[in-house]
Amino acid sequence: MVRWLSAKLGPTVTSRFIARNLLRLLTSCYVGPTRQQFVPSSDENSPLSTGNIYQKRPVLGDQVSKPVLACLLHVAYLYGEPVLTYQYLPYISYLVAPGSGSGGGRLNSRKEAGLLAAVTLTQKIVVCLSDTTLMDILPKISQEVLLPVLGFLTSAAIGFPSGAQARIVLCVKTISLIALICLRIGQEMVQQHLSDTVRNFFEAFSLLQELQEQVQRTESLSSCEGQMEVPLLDGKLLDPAVLMELQKVFNPEMAYITYIPFSCLLGDVIRTVVPNHSLVEKLASLYLENVNPKSLQVVSLEQTPSVVGLDQDARGTEPFSSHHEDTHSGTFGSVLVGNRIQVPVDTQREGLDLLHLSAGTDGFIPSLSSEENTLKHDLPRSTHMLCGNWLAYWQYEIGVSQHDPRFHFHQIKLQSFSGHSGAIKCVAPLSSEDFFLSGSKDKTVRLWPLYNYGDGTSEVPARFTYAEHKKSVFYVSQLEASQHVVSCDGTVHIWDQFTGKLLRTFDELDSKVPITAVTTMPPPYHSISVASADSVLRFIDHRKPGLQHEFRLASGVSAGLIRCLAISPNGRSVMAGFSSGFIVLLDTRTGLIMRGWPAHEGDILQIKAAEGNVLISSSSDHSLTVWKELEQKPLHHYKSASEPIHAFDLYGNEVVAGTVANKIGVYSMLESSALPISTTKLSSENFRGTLTSLAVLPTKCHLLLGSDNGIIRLLA
Repeated sequence: MVRWLSAKLGPTVTSRFIARNLLRLLTSCYVGPTRQQFVPSSDENSPLSTGNIYQKRPVLGDQVSKPVLACLLHVAYLYGEPVLTYQYLPYISYLVAPGSGSGGGRLNSRKEAGLLAAVTLTQKIVVCLSDTTLMDILPKISQEVLLPVLGFLTSAAIGFPSGAQARIVLCVKTISLIALICLRIGQEMVQQHLSDTVRNFFEAFSLLQELQEQVQRTESLSSCEGQMEVPLLDGKLLDPAVLMELQKVFNPEMAYITYIPFSCLLGDVIRTVVPNHSLVEKLASLYLENVNPKSLQVVSLEQTPSVVGLDQDARGTEPFSSHHEDTHSGTFGSVLVGNRIQVPVDTQREGLDLLHLSAGTDGFIPSLSSEENTLKHDLPRSTHMLCGNWLAYWQYEIGVSQHDPRFHFHQIKLQSFSGHSGAIKCVAPLSSEDFFLSGSKDKTVRLWPLYNYGDGTSEVPARFTYAEHKKSVFYVSQLEASQHVVSCDGTVHIWDQFTGKLLRTFDELDSKVPITAVTTMPPPYHSISVASADSVLRFIDHRKPGLQHEFRLASGVSAGLIRCLAISPNGRSVMAGFSSGFIVLLDTRTGLIMRGWPAHEGDILQIKAAEGNVLISSSSDHSLTVWKELEQKPLHHYKSASEPIHAFDLYGNEVVAGTVANKIGVYSMLESSALPISTTKLSSENFRGTLTSLAVLPTKCHLLLGSDNGIIRLLA
């Protein structure tokens, strides 16, 4: 469901409401000591000492977080790399940032889980990034993710709530992440960009050695006093529990399973990168002696830092001869033939042996055949990838607070919809906001997709065209209860939005009194309200023949024609706006006229009804007025200086209005000011022609603007 919603809601809503919550949820997957227990991997049931350095040593939290990570990556697949670099990475740096409160003693369990979640997600991100992007943001990953995590991991001042177990898991995950980056970027780049990170990790072994020596010295001095706490290097007191944690993590076994693979990855470079390499080597050989004293005859630590690995190839049969080394260029099993690089067809057998290590059964570095997808997995090029204006708008939007009630119009052009040959008379977004309908002077109704596409300059074709009308279409809307489309050109057409099949038409009996206004009832009602030139309001239901109800709204000629209709969101009252400026309010349950009053001095152009028995009307007398249904005085009265507001729509407590001069004004219904909060003149590069119709997409905060040249534009 989440994946389906991510595609349906579009990039901005998905990032603000779905991805943000998924990122928060990821931390919860690792909270508590039970979620940090190692579980047997499905690939191999091997202990800590075997298996490669870039390994999947899953904990219970990894299994819990699988669906969360799958959804997060799906969003990245849909909308491209910017999601990873602009939304996920900043959140990770926020998770691992050293908090002001945690400097003194312990992490809390939420922060500890956040560190584990951050490293797990970073690993997924690094796999999906392209080479160029990875190199661009490598300094950022190093400074904002790896070094802060190592700060917590190697700190003798900070204790983990779940003790040594959490520290071991974080250590294994972090070293696995560093190894993944090393495998991706190669030896020279590691020396250039990651030497600090690798050095910081291995310095923990020296720090622990110094602390232990200090503890022994202090104990010998104060054995008679029985002092529990030990002074730290910088004069603070050391918690013995933290020292125990460090001893459990940075033990000879950890030295062995991290140093040897890194020396294989980096070659002799490791001696310059890691100043305390002799100490770590000593710890690693100590562990090896304890585990398997005989294996030292086969594997000597002096030979390990060669690039190729140990003294046998993966099949364990023959040592590498000089001829064997010359023909293999070392880049994932390719072979140099003259001045070109030949990749053998049988890559499983040839060349890949370079990536295997053969200390008995230990294969530290992954073979390409089994781990290929996990080292690098290109994001598929989706048609909905963010670029150009869409990317700029999305970047702005993800930084905005979710609780901002204002409608901000920045005039960013996101999409154009061309296909109509006549002026656009009406636009109506469907309730899901992934499609919208438009009616035009060219006698057609078209259905358009609202999914993001391209960089803002692309023109999107219509999904479907309904061409059964005989005259200019002035009204179109969706009858939500039955998912049908209602459109009117003087005759009402009710048709299926999925197949385009006409279900019913409704025409006036007398051709001299045409239909002048239509509106649909909100769900669960199936009725359509139709007003004709003789001031009669009729209700029809497409499922039944004939009329449901008929009401005469004005007997006198002075009221004029009914120009527009609106139904309250609860379906209990209908408002009719007349050409004389008169508004009539009818109760749909009783059929009684509750109120009729002269609202404006000019022709009423549009009426909308809002929650709380509020209605908004605009007129040719340049005014926009907000009314409470049964109150005599208007709540607010706005004046447009130069031209009347002929199209407007509602966004929460605001009215977004458009004029013939291509100006978009935003008015607040909560403030009594007669002036709009903001006014924007549409520039000719974003909008050509004259504005004829307007609709707000409330969830996505976009504007659909129709013009007299037949083109509709989506702006934000």
